[in-house]
Amino acid sequence: VIDLQKGEFNPEKCAAEPGDAYMWDRISQTVIPNGQRLLAACRGAGIEVVYTTIESLTLDGRDRSLDYKISGIFAAKGSREAEVIDELAPHDNEIHIPKTSSSVFNSTNVEFVLHNLGVEYILTMGIVTDQCVETAIRDGCDRGFLMTLIDDACATHTQDRHDASLRALAGYCRVRAADQVIAELAR
Repeated sequence: VIDLQKGEFNPEKCAAEPGDAYMWDRISQTVIPNGQRLLAACRGAGIEVVYTTIESLTLDGRDRSLDYKISGIFAAKGSREAEVIDELAPHDNEIHIPKTSSSVFNSTNVEFVLHNLGVEYILTMGIVTDQCVETAIRDGCDRGFLMTLIDDACATHTQDRHDASLRALAGYCRVRAADQVIAELAR
């Protein structure tokens, strides 16, 4: 679960950025409900659920990537902004890995953790499709993981950007709808 956090999706941000109404609606109407069903299916099937959120290792963000600094992306260590949104909150024994760059693989120990867990297949959901999600898909594939992007559990700023990202990821992953993945897990 990538970057579905209080600093990236909250009522104040939605109100302050009405130009992103498409993304806010997609998160609330599609990503969250599908994410809830996916998480329940994964937990029911005994599949490890791992979260990553944007969160600096420091209070002032001096450790974050150049991209995050230039883009103004920042959530302080231990801040409310770095917490997963309540609707998709992790359970007590689930893994939450803070990241300081677009790529969860470049700025965290996630690869080490996934290998220790024996993970070969990764189901990916979150925001935004054409940035952090796409980077995770590409980097995960390059590291030998079999990646699946769950189309209707991801969002970005426009439908065109989302669709372009899916086209750009051809060859790096499978693209599936939440219902398809839930049916696979039930088998």
